[in-house]
Parts: sequence; C-alpha cells; structure tokens
Amino acid sequence: MDFIFFIFLLAVSVVGAFLGGLTGLVPGLHVNNIALILLSLSSFVSSSDILGGINAPLLMAVFIISVALSHTFISIIPATFIGAPEEDTALSVLPAHSLLLEGRGYEAVYLSAIGSLGAVMFSFLVLYPIRFVLIEPISLYSTLKEIMVWLLISIVIIMIATEKGKIETPYIKDSRIKSILGMLMATLVFLLSGIFGIVLGKIRVVSPIGLPAPILFPTLSGLFGMPTLIHSYLTKPKIPRQLIEKSIIREKRKTMLSTITGSLAGILVSIVPGITSATGTVLAMTARGEADKRQTIVTLSAVNTACAFFVTAVLFMILRPRSGAAIAVNELITVNKWNNLFIPPSNLTVLIIAMLGSSAVSFNITLFLGKRFAKKFTNISYQKLIKAAMFFLSFLVILFTGIIGLLIFLIATFIGLIPVGWGVRRSHCMGVLLFPIILAFI
Repeated sequence: MDFIFFIFLLAVSVVGAFLGGLTGLVPGLHVNNIALILLSLSSFVSSSDILGGINAPLLMAVFIISVALSHTFISIIPATFIGAPEEDTALSVLPAHSLLLEGRGYEAVYLSAIGSLGAVMFSFLVLYPIRFVLIEPISLYSTLKEIMVWLLISIVIIMIATEKGKIETPYIKDSRIKSILGMLMATLVFLLSGIFGIVLGKIRVVSPIGLPAPILFPTLSGLFGMPTLIHSYLTKPKIPRQLIEKSIIREKRKTMLSTITGSLAGILVSIVPGITSATGTVLAMTARGEADKRQTIVTLSAVNTACAFFVTAVLFMILRPRSGAAIAVNELITVNKWNNLFIPPSNLTVLIIAMLGSSAVSFNITLFLGKRFAKKFTNISYQKLIKAAMFFLSFLVILFTGIIGLLIFLIATFIGLIPVGWGVRRSHCMGVLLFPIILAFI
C-alpha cells in the first residue's frame, strides 16, 4: 500500500463517515438500501478517471463500508428523538425514548456511541480467534451449515418464548394467561410477516426514475419505520428540556459486559442468514438476563456495529455476503478467501483500516449531533417533525420502488402496527425474512 493510496483511503473513510452521518438521520432509510444505491453509482466512478488511476473499485468499496459502519452509530439519533427506528434499532426505541422523556436524550445517544465504539474495538481484537474457529483449522461454519435450519428454528422459539408483552384485557385477570396471550400474539405476528415474505418473493418492484429498486426498502420501512412514526404522532408525547452534561459511565463493568455480549451476538448475526441485529439483541439480552434500559441501548448498539464490522470480515472467510454492504463489496472487488492463518487478504486489510478510521470519526459525529439535537429539540414542533418524516419516507418509497412498492409499504405498515398496538416486540416482524429462509432450508 503506497502513501498516496493510504491518504486516499483515509480521506474516503472520513467522507464515508460523514455521509453515514447524514443517512443515519433519515428514519427508515436502511443501510442496505444505501449500499445498493451507492453500488449502482460505482460504475461511473470506476469507468471515469477522476481518481487519477488509483484503484477506484476498492476505494468505492471503502466508501460503502465506511457509510454502512457510520450509519450504525448515527441511527440512534432519530430512534431517540423522533422514535423512528429501522428494524435494527427498533428495540432501542422504548429505552432511548424513555430517557428522552426524562430529559436524558443525549445520555441515550452517548451510551449508544460507547456501545458502537466498544464493539469495533472488541471485533478487531477477536478477528483472528473468530477466523480460526469459523474456518480452518476448527471449521465451525461447516458444522453450522449442516444444522442451520435447526439453529434458525431455535432462534425463532427463543424470540417467542422470551416475549414479555402481556395482552391486557378486562376479561382476563390472570397474569400468566396474559403472558401466554402475548406469546401467541408474537407467534401471529411472526407467521403473518412470514407469509407476507413468501408473497414478496414473487413480486418485483421498479423505480419510476430508473434507480435501484430493492424490495426490502418498502417492506422494512413499513414494518418498522412508519408504525413508530404513526404511534409517536398519535400519542403526542410532551418532551421536557434536555439535560446536556458530561456523561459518565456509572456502571463500567455492566457496560463492558453489555458491549461484549452485544458484539458476540452481532458476530453471530453476520454469520447466520436471515437474522438481524434486532434478533441478535434479543439473544444477547436473553443470555444476560438484563432488562435495564441503559444496558439495552449499549447492547443493541454493539450488536449493530459489530455486525457491520464483521459482515465484511466474514465475507472473506465464508465467501457469503450477509448484508447489502457486503453484496456491494463482493460486486466491486476481488474477494479472496482468508486461507493464510496469520496474514489476511490485502483487500480485507484495506477495509479493516477504513472501518477503524470511520468508527473514530463516527463516534465524534454522533456525540456532536446528539448534543445539537438535545439543545434544539424542544424548540422544534414535534408533530411537524413527525409529519415531515412520514412524508419523506413515503416519498422515498415511491421514488425507489414506484406504486407497487407503495402498496407493499402500506401492507407492511398495517402488519407493523399490530405489535405496536398490542405491546409485543417488533422483532417478530423479521419473520418476513426468517420464515421463507427456514422453508427454503427445509
């Protein structure tokens, strides 16, 4: 790696981190969709000579990975201040929004940033051990492939069995029956989403202006983004003035444990197809037995960022892209399997350097934007902000996926409103991916 390329590498990583900061602020704009959009633009960069002969496809891959990693840092801000998550931040809304209503929205952002930065550091430290375990000499992935369907079914059972939502009804007083009804509602949401996912497999969407048209954009935006915006708009919460003080991690041991368990769950998500960071968070919190809202935020952020970091590394281990960003990288550059026990492929080394640089920049951007939001938020009309977010998300759906995409978006929104209305976890909506994958394995 020569000096000129290294300078370009750092510059592109920083620019990618800033773009991830912008995309992370848009509710419902999933990082996988961004990666696919950037991939469609990469042909222009690769075919032109605007980089003076420097390896343009590799730098484009660096840019996409930097955006994807930064997005996992920043997306906590709309989840906290607007209550509008992607599916990856859906579980963080209640604890983060709860802190917002206590005047501690910035603390939620700070905790999330700590979890994300810690996840990058932990993921970097365990990169070699995971490589040794996943492929040669231990070759755990070969074993996982043989039992993958049972692993996915086990994950679904754990998700439903750990559902803590209770169906409140005046006709039933027994708390245990209410809990059972909550699990049954979770099962209904999973199956309904799963059937929806099967139907979607037979539908194609087209952008009216020729943009890439990923069908998951209207699907996930409807299942996770719009229902929370609608709920926030209807409930009209009163937002107190936010406290902006130097945040101190009071429970360092718990925070470190949350970061480690979240990172390990994120690594699992990067390996197993069909499960997302929301599912990984459920597994991590189940393993920890921790219900504290601050630790939930740390854990979730660690899951998201560790997954974004490791999905790139795993691509070079098992040669399977597990995210939109990994698909883009796989299309842009040569992905050689990491066969050497100690020396990773040169392209992976470049991408790891980019992710380390992007994470450092993203951490500071997150804290900067978190403070600005906390200072100005009470001066903004909350209802107008929510309406603008709903309009913008609907506009993006039409722009990228047309009328068919809008219909998918509306159906997905109705399904997504079921768990919001009945008080069960929205992660069960990931049946839209898990159910078809399980059936395919069977």
